[in-house]
Amino acid sequence: MNPVEIYHGDSPIVLGLPHTGTFVPEDILADLNPRGRGLDDTDWHIDRLYDGVLAGATTVRATFHRYVIDANRDPSGVSLYPGQNTTGLVPMTDFDGHDIWTKPPTEAAIEARREAFHAPYHAALQAELDRVRDLHGIAILYDCHSIRSNIPFLFDGTLPDFNIGTNLGSTCAPEIEAATQRICAAAEGYTSITNGRFKGGWTTRHYGRPTEGLHAIQMELAQSTYLSAEAAPWSYDEGKAARLRLHLKTILTKLASVAPTLKGTS
Repeated sequence: MNPVEIYHGDSPIVLGLPHTGTFVPEDILADLNPRGRGLDDTDWHIDRLYDGVLAGATTVRATFHRYVIDANRDPSGVSLYPGQNTTGLVPMTDFDGHDIWTKPPTEAAIEARREAFHAPYHAALQAELDRVRDLHGIAILYDCHSIRSNIPFLFDGTLPDFNIGTNLGSTCAPEIEAATQRICAAAEGYTSITNGRFKGGWTTRHYGRPTEGLHAIQMELAQSTYLSAEAAPWSYDEGKAARLRLHLKTILTKLASVAPTLKGTS
Protein backbone atom coordinates (compact mmCIF):
# COMPACT_ATOMS: atom_id res chain seq x y z
CA MET A 1 0.00 0.00 0.00
CA ASN A 2 1.42 3.35 -1.05
CA PRO A 3 1.12 5.69 1.96
CA VAL A 4 0.37 8.71 -0.23
CA GLU A 5 -1.62 9.47 -3.37
CA ILE A 6 -0.70 12.53 -5.44
CA TYR A 7 -2.40 14.43 -8.24
CA HIS A 8 -0.04 16.90 -9.89
CA GLY A 9 -1.99 20.04 -10.75
CA ASP A 10 -0.94 23.34 -12.27
CA SER A 11 -2.82 25.71 -9.94
CA PRO A 12 -1.10 27.62 -7.10
CA ILE A 13 -3.35 25.66 -4.69
CA VAL A 14 -2.26 22.43 -3.01
CA LEU A 15 -4.93 20.47 -1.15
CA GLY A 16 -3.64 18.45 1.81
CA LEU A 17 -5.75 15.44 2.81
CA PRO A 18 -4.10 13.87 5.86
CA HIS A 19 -7.11 12.17 7.47
CA THR A 20 -9.27 10.57 4.76
CA GLY A 21 -7.31 7.31 4.58
CA THR A 22 -8.72 4.14 6.12
CA PHE A 23 -5.87 1.70 5.49
CA VAL A 24 -4.65 -0.09 8.62
CA PRO A 25 -2.02 -2.85 8.26
CA GLU A 26 -3.23 -6.22 9.55
CA ASP A 27 -0.71 -6.36 12.39
CA ILE A 28 -1.80 -2.94 13.64
CA LEU A 29 -5.51 -3.72 13.16
CA ALA A 30 -5.04 -6.78 15.38
CA ASP A 31 -3.95 -4.52 18.25
CA LEU A 32 -6.98 -2.20 18.02
CA ASN A 33 -9.97 -2.94 20.22
CA PRO A 34 -13.49 -3.08 18.70
CA ARG A 35 -13.99 0.64 19.25
CA GLY A 36 -10.72 1.45 17.53
CA ARG A 37 -11.57 -0.78 14.59
CA GLY A 38 -14.59 1.42 13.90
CA LEU A 39 -12.19 4.16 12.72
CA ASP A 40 -14.75 6.73 13.86
CA ASP A 41 -12.35 9.69 13.77
CA THR A 42 -11.83 9.55 10.02
CA ASP A 43 -12.40 12.74 8.01
CA TRP A 44 -15.14 10.86 6.20
CA HIS A 45 -15.53 11.55 2.45
CA ILE A 46 -13.50 14.76 2.51
CA ASP A 47 -11.58 13.63 -0.59
CA ARG A 48 -14.91 13.09 -2.36
CA LEU A 49 -16.23 16.44 -1.17
CA TYR A 50 -13.28 18.37 -2.64
CA ASP A 51 -12.85 16.24 -5.76
CA GLY A 52 -13.04 18.50 -8.81
CA VAL A 53 -13.98 21.61 -6.83
CA LEU A 54 -11.00 23.51 -8.24
CA ALA A 55 -9.69 22.42 -11.62
CA GLY A 56 -5.91 22.16 -11.59
CA ALA A 57 -5.48 21.93 -7.83
CA THR A 58 -2.73 19.58 -6.67
CA THR A 59 -3.81 17.01 -4.10
CA VAL A 60 -1.69 15.09 -1.62
CA ARG A 61 -3.68 12.42 0.25
CA ALA A 62 -2.58 10.08 3.02
CA THR A 63 -4.02 6.61 2.44
CA PHE A 64 -3.36 5.35 5.99
CA HIS A 65 -5.66 5.94 8.94
CA ARG A 66 -4.79 8.42 11.66
CA TYR A 67 -4.84 5.58 14.22
CA VAL A 68 -1.79 4.12 12.43
CA ILE A 69 -0.08 7.49 12.81
CA ASP A 70 -1.48 10.99 12.52
CA ALA A 71 -0.06 12.86 9.53
CA ASN A 72 -1.19 16.15 11.07
CA ARG A 73 0.85 15.85 14.25
CA ASP A 74 4.38 16.90 15.08
CA PRO A 75 6.64 13.88 14.42
CA SER A 76 8.43 14.66 17.69
CA GLY A 77 5.19 14.00 19.58
CA VAL A 78 4.80 17.56 20.93
CA SER A 79 1.15 18.37 21.66
CA LEU A 80 -0.74 20.63 19.25
CA TYR A 81 -2.83 22.13 22.04
CA PRO A 82 -0.97 21.99 25.37
CA GLY A 83 -3.33 21.84 28.31
CA GLN A 84 -6.34 20.80 26.21
CA ASN A 85 -7.73 17.38 25.42
CA THR A 86 -6.44 16.26 22.04
CA THR A 87 -4.97 13.18 20.36
CA GLY A 88 -1.30 12.58 19.69
CA LEU A 89 1.05 11.34 17.01
CA VAL A 90 -0.38 7.86 17.49
CA PRO A 91 -3.69 8.34 19.32
CA MET A 92 -4.20 6.33 22.49
CA THR A 93 -7.89 7.29 22.63
CA ASP A 94 -10.57 8.34 20.20
CA PHE A 95 -12.10 11.82 20.14
CA ASP A 96 -14.49 10.81 22.92
CA GLY A 97 -11.63 9.89 25.24
CA HIS A 98 -12.15 6.13 24.99
CA ASP A 99 -9.23 3.70 24.68
CA ILE A 100 -8.80 2.28 21.18
CA TRP A 101 -6.04 -0.28 21.77
CA THR A 102 -5.90 -3.72 23.30
CA LYS A 103 -2.12 -3.52 22.90
CA PRO A 104 -0.78 0.05 22.63
CA PRO A 105 2.23 0.52 20.33
CA THR A 106 5.72 0.74 21.76
CA GLU A 107 8.01 3.69 21.12
CA ALA A 108 9.91 1.54 18.63
CA ALA A 109 6.67 0.71 16.80
CA ILE A 110 5.71 4.38 16.66
CA GLU A 111 9.09 5.27 15.18
CA ALA A 112 8.69 2.53 12.57
CA ARG A 113 5.29 3.95 11.64
CA ARG A 114 6.71 7.44 11.44
CA GLU A 115 9.29 6.27 8.92
CA ALA A 116 6.87 4.13 6.91
CA PHE A 117 3.86 6.48 6.78
CA HIS A 118 4.29 9.95 8.27
CA ALA A 119 7.64 10.76 6.63
CA PRO A 120 6.64 9.72 3.06
CA TYR A 121 3.44 11.75 3.25
CA HIS A 122 5.29 14.89 4.28
CA ALA A 123 8.10 14.31 1.81
CA ALA A 124 5.46 14.20 -0.93
CA LEU A 125 3.67 17.27 0.40
CA GLN A 126 6.90 19.27 0.61
CA ALA A 127 7.87 18.20 -2.92
CA GLU A 128 4.52 19.33 -4.32
CA LEU A 129 4.63 22.66 -2.50
CA ASP A 130 8.12 23.26 -3.86
CA ARG A 131 7.05 22.29 -7.38
CA VAL A 132 4.01 24.58 -7.29
CA ARG A 133 6.06 27.44 -5.86
CA ASP A 134 8.58 26.99 -8.67
CA LEU A 135 5.71 27.25 -11.18
CA HIS A 136 3.98 30.28 -9.67
CA GLY A 137 6.45 31.95 -7.32
CA ILE A 138 4.01 31.09 -4.52
CA ALA A 139 2.12 28.08 -3.19
CA ILE A 140 -0.98 28.00 -0.97
CA LEU A 141 -1.55 24.87 1.07
CA TYR A 142 -5.22 24.44 1.89
CA ASP A 143 -5.43 21.64 4.45
CA CYS A 144 -8.76 19.82 4.25
CA HIS A 145 -10.38 18.42 7.40
CA SER A 146 -13.71 17.56 8.99
CA ILE A 147 -14.95 16.51 12.41
CA ARG A 148 -18.18 15.81 14.26
CA SER A 149 -19.82 19.01 15.41
CA ASN A 150 -20.41 17.82 18.99
CA ILE A 151 -17.51 16.22 20.87
CA PRO A 152 -17.59 17.17 24.59
CA PHE A 153 -14.17 15.59 25.21
CA LEU A 154 -12.58 18.08 22.77
CA PHE A 155 -14.74 21.20 22.96
CA ASP A 156 -17.86 22.67 24.54
CA GLY A 157 -21.08 23.19 22.62
CA THR A 158 -21.58 22.83 18.89
CA LEU A 159 -18.73 23.54 16.49
CA PRO A 160 -19.31 26.17 13.78
CA ASP A 161 -19.66 24.86 10.22
CA PHE A 162 -16.48 26.50 8.85
CA ASN A 163 -13.46 26.51 11.16
CA ILE A 164 -10.59 28.47 9.63
CA GLY A 165 -7.12 27.97 11.10
CA THR A 166 -4.05 30.12 10.46
CA ASN A 167 -2.36 29.86 13.88
CA LEU A 168 -3.48 33.38 14.75
CA GLY A 169 -2.58 34.74 11.33
CA SER A 170 1.01 33.51 11.24
CA THR A 171 0.76 30.84 8.53
CA CYS A 172 -0.46 32.88 5.56
CA ALA A 173 -0.75 36.38 4.16
CA PRO A 174 -3.61 38.37 5.70
CA GLU A 175 -5.28 38.55 2.28
CA ILE A 176 -5.72 34.75 2.29
CA GLU A 177 -7.25 34.66 5.74
CA ALA A 178 -9.49 37.67 5.05
CA ALA A 179 -10.77 36.33 1.72
CA THR A 180 -11.65 32.99 3.28
CA GLN A 181 -13.35 34.67 6.22
CA ARG A 182 -15.49 36.88 3.97
CA ILE A 183 -16.73 33.99 1.86
CA CYS A 184 -17.55 31.82 4.86
CA ALA A 185 -19.31 34.67 6.66
CA ALA A 186 -21.42 35.36 3.58
CA ALA A 187 -22.44 31.71 3.11
CA GLU A 188 -26.15 31.75 3.93
CA GLY A 189 -27.22 29.16 6.49
CA TYR A 190 -23.68 28.42 7.70
CA THR A 191 -21.66 29.55 10.71
CA SER A 192 -17.93 30.25 10.78
CA ILE A 193 -15.04 31.13 13.06
CA THR A 194 -11.34 31.86 12.60
CA ASN A 195 -8.72 30.47 14.99
CA GLY A 196 -11.29 29.14 17.42
CA ARG A 197 -10.89 25.62 18.81
CA PHE A 198 -8.96 24.66 15.68
CA LYS A 199 -6.12 27.04 14.87
CA GLY A 200 -4.41 24.87 12.30
CA GLY A 201 -2.64 21.59 12.89
CA TRP A 202 1.04 20.75 12.63
CA THR A 203 0.84 20.68 8.83
CA THR A 204 -0.46 24.25 8.62
CA ARG A 205 2.00 25.50 11.20
CA HIS A 206 4.97 23.66 9.71
CA TYR A 207 4.50 24.65 6.07
CA GLY A 208 3.02 28.10 6.56
CA ARG A 209 6.06 30.31 5.90
CA PRO A 210 4.73 33.39 4.10
CA THR A 211 8.14 35.08 3.85
CA GLU A 212 9.29 32.09 1.76
CA GLY A 213 6.28 32.14 -0.56
CA LEU A 214 4.61 29.22 1.23
CA HIS A 215 1.20 30.01 2.70
CA ALA A 216 -1.00 27.57 4.62
CA ILE A 217 -4.56 27.62 5.87
CA GLN A 218 -6.63 24.86 7.47
CA MET A 219 -10.34 24.34 6.94
CA GLU A 220 -12.06 22.14 9.51
CA LEU A 221 -15.64 21.48 8.43
CA ALA A 222 -18.39 20.27 10.73
CA GLN A 223 -19.43 16.90 9.34
CA SER A 224 -23.08 17.88 9.75
CA THR A 225 -22.60 20.09 6.68
CA TYR A 226 -22.26 17.17 4.26
CA LEU A 227 -23.05 13.86 6.01
CA SER A 228 -26.52 12.42 6.51
CA ALA A 229 -25.61 11.89 10.17
CA GLU A 230 -22.46 12.21 12.26
CA ALA A 231 -22.46 8.50 13.08
CA ALA A 232 -21.85 5.17 11.37
CA PRO A 233 -22.26 4.40 8.53
CA TRP A 234 -21.09 8.00 7.90
CA SER A 235 -23.21 8.39 4.76
CA TYR A 236 -22.43 11.14 2.27
CA ASP A 237 -25.44 13.40 1.70
CA GLU A 238 -25.44 14.41 -1.97
CA GLY A 239 -27.75 17.38 -1.44
CA LYS A 240 -25.85 18.84 1.51
CA ALA A 241 -22.54 18.21 -0.20
CA ALA A 242 -23.58 19.88 -3.46
CA ARG A 243 -24.60 23.01 -1.58
CA LEU A 244 -21.38 23.06 0.42
CA ARG A 245 -19.22 22.43 -2.65
CA LEU A 246 -20.43 25.70 -4.16
CA HIS A 247 -18.94 27.62 -1.23
CA LEU A 248 -15.75 25.57 -1.25
CA LYS A 249 -15.35 26.30 -4.96
CA THR A 250 -15.77 30.01 -4.26
CA ILE A 251 -13.09 29.88 -1.57
CA LEU A 252 -10.54 27.97 -3.62
CA THR A 253 -11.17 29.97 -6.78
CA LYS A 254 -10.68 33.18 -4.84
CA LEU A 255 -7.45 31.96 -3.24
CA ALA A 256 -6.11 30.92 -6.64
CA SER A 257 -6.85 34.42 -7.95
CA VAL A 258 -5.26 36.08 -4.92
CA ALA A 259 -2.04 34.05 -5.20
CA PRO A 260 -0.40 36.03 -8.05
CA THR A 261 -0.87 39.29 -6.14
CA LEU A 262 1.17 37.93 -3.23
CA LYS A 263 4.36 37.09 -5.11
CA GLY A 264 7.30 38.92 -3.61
CA THR A 265 5.38 40.01 -0.51
CA SER A 266 6.13 39.00 3.06
